[in-house]
Amino acid sequence: MISIGTADRRTTVTDGPGSPAIDSSASHSARVWNYLLGGKDHYAVDREDGDMILRMFPDIARIARQQRGFLVRAVRYLTAEAGVRQFLDIGTGLPTADNTHQVAQRVAPDSRIVYVDNDPLVLVHARVLLTSTPEGRTDYIEADVRDTDTILAAARNTLDFDRPVALMMLGILGQLRDEENPGAVAARLLDALPSGSYLAVSDGTDTSEALVRAIEVYNANSASSYHLRTPEAIARFFDGLELVEPGVVTTSRWRPDVADVESGPRAVASFCGVGRKP
Repeated sequence: MISIGTADRRTTVTDGPGSPAIDSSASHSARVWNYLLGGKDHYAVDREDGDMILRMFPDIARIARQQRGFLVRAVRYLTAEAGVRQFLDIGTGLPTADNTHQVAQRVAPDSRIVYVDNDPLVLVHARVLLTSTPEGRTDYIEADVRDTDTILAAARNTLDFDRPVALMMLGILGQLRDEENPGAVAARLLDALPSGSYLAVSDGTDTSEALVRAIEVYNANSASSYHLRTPEAIARFFDGLELVEPGVVTTSRWRPDVADVESGPRAVASFCGVGRKP
């Protein structure tokens, strides 16, 4: 465990065993997504895959922005309205503007956030950029989403599992194949959290033929893969939870900001939702 910053600005990074070196010869979903969001943390191979998707499905950049907007609105709701002060963000990706801890700590400076990812480049940036307010804490765990026991054990170093936790799984369940049972992965994590905790999910859907074709080509040429699902399949991730209004909807229409409401947010091939654990 590597502590970063001063005693009143606590950021901690937990390295997994045998952490791999950064591989710039194969694209990685976190870096491709960073490229689509207009970030700077990617390699030529990531840009090649990103450009391929953009050629086949130009709306992918809009989906990337909409999913980032959902993160902001969901975290703002969870802190300002639901009173959550703890977040477990799995599949965090490369830091950009308005990361989970920044949104949460603007509302509640004492919020605690644990980020989880398995890309070594994300780890490098986490060490430098994922800093916390003096009142709160921001930690990072290097782990695969499938390693639920590792994630939960390390997260307990920062989060109090006797108090509600918001489990953020944005764009990560789509990286699991159906045979890996992504719903069971999410359930194992949520089962460890107390009543009053929340699950937030957003993922791409198979509602666009152009996106389906683009992802097929991406999967055939990338070291990582992504699996689009139906909106109904995404809704099943919330089985047993109390859905927050407006339920599971296209990402652009989950509690849009006033300016977006006035302009009539267009549906995108991505669905999302937030559910509360009874």
